Amino acid sequence: MSLEERAPAGIDTTRPSVARMYDYYLGGKDNFAVDREAAERVLAAVPNSRVGALENRAFLRRAVRFMVNQGIRQIIDIGSGLPTVGNTHEVAQQLVPDTRVVYVDIDPIVVAHGRAILASNEHTTVVTADMRRPAEVLDHPETKRLIDFSQPVGVLLIAMVHFISDEERPQIMGYLRDALPSGSYLAVTHITGDGKPAEAVQQIRSVYETTSTPLFFRTHAEVARFFEGFELVEPGLVTLDAWRPDPSDPSPADPELAGWAYGGVGRKP
Repeated sequence: MSLEERAPAGIDTTRPSVARMYDYYLGGKDNFAVDREAAERVLAAVPNSRVGALENRAFLRRAVRFMVNQGIRQIIDIGSGLPTVGNTHEVAQQLVPDTRVVYVDIDPIVVAHGRAILASNEHTTVVTADMRRPAEVLDHPETKRLIDFSQPVGVLLIAMVHFISDEERPQIMGYLRDALPSGSYLAVTHITGDGKPAEAVQQIRSVYETTSTPLFFRTHAEVARFFEGFELVEPGLVTLDAWRPDPSDPSPADPELAGWAYGGVGRKP
């Protein structure tokens, strides 16, 4: 029986999912033919896009270590995607075993797999919620069970905010900012077309227009607006490979992919 035939009821196997496309880039098995076909069209535009997905994961690991080393003991990973090696809770709990982690995703397959994997981890949970409705994320009973909003929180939006339109940004990001206490951290990565061939940018954009979540390319200045109300920590908003590189956990290197995404971590004063 194929994965499509085993898909839970209500899942559309005829339309690509960005979570399952990302799983395919990372070498996962939880994706449908429609996801693989869409991902292959992106790979045709930028042949080594898989390295970009791995680079995002490497940034996530460094950002999580940074937050935990700054004293953060609770993290919300919004748009977490399908479980893979080097998950947020694994990185955080390796440093501090009782760090609490809430994974958030809207894809039913992501949530089902996450719950199965994390069933025995009392400090970690998975919730179904949409980042476009941030109150759903923060007010979810499972979020409130693990997260104490009187204490600083780390929020991850890794390869997620480039699915938010300019009209949606102020409300979504403003709600998250206002709900977080002083001393909280926000980590963001975002695709960019800065310095990239217009044809390749358009090819990628057209693929994601076939999904339920179109992709928005933004300039450095436009990406920086997602950090309004936060103070960027050093080295600021930079290409992913340039954000606090860790020789013990290096990012995959590929000159062709340099500069396709910006990343940064901000602290709420």
